[in-house]
Amino acid sequence: MKNATLKQIADQLGISTTTVSKAIKNYPDVSPATKKKVVDLATSLNYTPNSFAVNLRTKESKTIGVIIPTVDYHFFSKVFQGVLEEAEKRNYMVIILRSNEKLELEKKQLELLLSKRVDGIIISLSNETGEFEHLNNILAQKIPLVLFDKIAKLVNCSKVSINDRKAAYNATSFLIEKGRKRIAHFRGSYMPQNSIDRFLGYKKALEDHNIPYDSSLVYVCDNNTDLEDGYANAIKAIAEHPNLDGIFTVTDMVAVGALKYLNEIDIPMPKQIAIVGFCNSFVTEVTTPKLSTVDQPGFEIGRVAAAILFDEINSKKRNEPVVFQSIELETSILEREST
Repeated sequence: MKNATLKQIADQLGISTTTVSKAIKNYPDVSPATKKKVVDLATSLNYTPNSFAVNLRTKESKTIGVIIPTVDYHFFSKVFQGVLEEAEKRNYMVIILRSNEKLELEKKQLELLLSKRVDGIIISLSNETGEFEHLNNILAQKIPLVLFDKIAKLVNCSKVSINDRKAAYNATSFLIEKGRKRIAHFRGSYMPQNSIDRFLGYKKALEDHNIPYDSSLVYVCDNNTDLEDGYANAIKAIAEHPNLDGIFTVTDMVAVGALKYLNEIDIPMPKQIAIVGFCNSFVTEVTTPKLSTVDQPGFEIGRVAAAILFDEINSKKRNEPVVFQSIELETSILEREST
């Protein structure tokens, strides 16, 4: 059945469309008897509000956009859950897009969200994002923007992240406290801030524990989430450093790739080599051995990012100044069989 309109309901009842609208919205200046007639007829005629028309009047789309760099990373599914929890409380729709770690696609996805007139945007930047004009253009249009996980310190907006340097420092120190002295770092690519900070945390931990930094123990993973990068770099590390006794990886999937190779060549873990990953992905509890990892609170990152975004959307509606926030959430180390 085709949806009825306010005018059709008003014509059948012999009242104004304004009265029908007020009755449906339960305004106090409409009598209970009239409200009942309107609601009963609206129900029988399959009436539903025209959200597009409502949005034109209120200048709201009741939609937010989320852009992530990849869909192949368990961390982002946890972030989604946090965002959706906050959005559902407020009857907001969420559009989720991916940049596939490409700057140009990230720009295109932002333009797409603008064309959909979203009320705000949450984004984790791609590995290629080293210039930020497209983000500053969003802010110049007074559209609330919150960065999470892979952030840009030079962009003046709200951000939700962890202290990647501290988390990596703790993970590396954890390996050192287990007696490991030849620790390789399978780092992320050179562009994202979180990859840089995790490398710097690793390096600082070595320094503070009087272990000389050896650049030959650092291996670059161009795709931070790629099992194949971990596998390939494990082959190189074992060949180049037979006395290797520890590995700290930029993500869990990289660690899983390393585990796969070490199992294939029968290197006992953690007896010979101990490994720590990063994120606490679901795979960490099903690998052999189970993987020790940094617990990155994805759900809470998503929830907090969305809560901040909605606060900024509401401030904009009230014509109040927006105060940007930078939130760092705590991490912890989950010890499992690989250490």
